[in-house]
Amino acid sequence: MSASILYIHGFNSSPLSRKAHQLETAMRQRGLAEQLRIPALHHHPRQAIAQLEAAIVALGQPLLVGSSLGGYYATHLAERHGLKALLINPAVAPHRLFDGYLGTQRNLYTDEAWELTLDHVQALADLEVPAPSAGERIQVWLQTGDETLDYRHAQRYYQACDLRIEVGGDHGFQGFAQRLDQVLAFAGIAPERDAALDVSSS
Repeated sequence: MSASILYIHGFNSSPLSRKAHQLETAMRQRGLAEQLRIPALHHHPRQAIAQLEAAIVALGQPLLVGSSLGGYYATHLAERHGLKALLINPAVAPHRLFDGYLGTQRNLYTDEAWELTLDHVQALADLEVPAPSAGERIQVWLQTGDETLDYRHAQRYYQACDLRIEVGGDHGFQGFAQRLDQVLAFAGIAPERDAALDVSSS
């Protein structure tokens, strides 16, 4: 199976997000669009995990790239299947963060309304794994300016992984487009000698 990538978006996000679009553009420019999956995840964790498991089967041994809540999903799947993962400002124990958020939610991209229930929270709790001791198999990219999640929680939880912390930035992870070559290299996709990635319009 050729090198492949499974991108896992975050809470109330979608394949229309900035990072997803930038990664899709990069893979398409290299003629590798078929080796990328960016599923539109169901809001319920059990159904989202089922979608991701199916994508893993379709891709073989993909690199998991997870953002925010997607990083939590990616951690669970990487530990279950022994996969490589790149986590971008990942959520740690998100089921503990939803106090006061139960009730109607709205997807930021599709405007779909749905109800966040205690069953969602329990399903998230069921996915929690012990702090990974994965070394270089799991890369964790954090920016200290994350306005949504305290990066120090991930710094502690992922301390036995390949941890990369940048001062500043935000929850969306500033500068992702400039690091796409690093993402593709981690997936095992060799750089093209004469062609730089151009996602400037993404």
